[in-house]
Amino acid sequence: MANKTILVTGGAGYIGSHACVELLEAGFQVVVVDNLVNSKAESLARVEKITGKSLVFKHLDIRDKAALQQVFADYPISAVIHFAGLKAVGESCQQPLNYYHNNVYGTLVLTEVMQAANVKQLIFSSSATVYGADACNPYTEDMPLGAINPYGRSKAMVEDILRDLSEADRLNQSTNPWKIALLRYFNPIGAHSSGLIGEDPNGIPNNLLPYVSQVAIGKLAQLSVFGDDYPTPDGTGIRDYIHVVDLVKGHIKAIDTLAGEVFAQGGCKAYNLGTGQGYSVLDIVNAFERVTGRTINYKIAPRRAGDLAECFANPALALEELGWQVEKGLDDMVADTWHWQSNNPNGYEA
Repeated sequence: MANKTILVTGGAGYIGSHACVELLEAGFQVVVVDNLVNSKAESLARVEKITGKSLVFKHLDIRDKAALQQVFADYPISAVIHFAGLKAVGESCQQPLNYYHNNVYGTLVLTEVMQAANVKQLIFSSSATVYGADACNPYTEDMPLGAINPYGRSKAMVEDILRDLSEADRLNQSTNPWKIALLRYFNPIGAHSSGLIGEDPNGIPNNLLPYVSQVAIGKLAQLSVFGDDYPTPDGTGIRDYIHVVDLVKGHIKAIDTLAGEVFAQGGCKAYNLGTGQGYSVLDIVNAFERVTGRTINYKIAPRRAGDLAECFANPALALEELGWQVEKGLDDMVADTWHWQSNNPNGYEA
């Protein structure tokens, strides 16, 4: 599918901007739509700087059906990578309606517009949170789902919708069936090696590594480690951290796979994008101190409700069917995060 046009929803965000770099460098034309609620347009200017290539940016909300229809009318879009959505677990518990409206209704509008335009290749940004509290490590794609918070449930609902959409085409024997890859992310961290783009959270970071790096640079005083009494080697929670560049390369592989034999009859399939390796909170802190030479001030705090002791992927299916595997290790993730943070202490704000 070289030199085709890809629509990237939420393309100005953390993962979306890194995906735009990889798409442009792989020879795709890129159209980005983003409402900039959780992102900055500056990220796209920097994507163009990194690649030396231009993209199209439309400032709109995917729930604005007329505006989205115009994008499909104006550009020869062949596939969509759908990142647009809200993504903070804690916030989703406080604002569930906002999450369902953005993440579920937004996807309904997008798929209606895609179907009307006969563009039926979609890569959906899903999450390991769809698996729930009773999943056994390592997580495999055929496990029963059981999301335990509104964010995870919004992702699981969208997965259900997309499976139903694909199944309807199979029943109707469509000549142009939906081809959908559900990519279940584990914990993306890191930044582009240029230090020009990275994670720029609004306010206090929700995720561990941006928080650690803001402590290292002096923006935040102290890291709270939530729980040191889990049944893990050092008592802190273990997660599967994956470099954001490895993650987005999985999307490029998925585009190729949608056009190939695996999806020859259409369909909707889930793939874990993780390393298969778990690191504890203190592993991350120790790696950060080792790689950067900075001391991370932290304290042990009570466990947070809903946090799991351990969570990591079995990424074998992604290797088998997408031909994808990770290339970067923990030190790369930490070094690239620090390069971004130290070059951009206030993120994309000058």
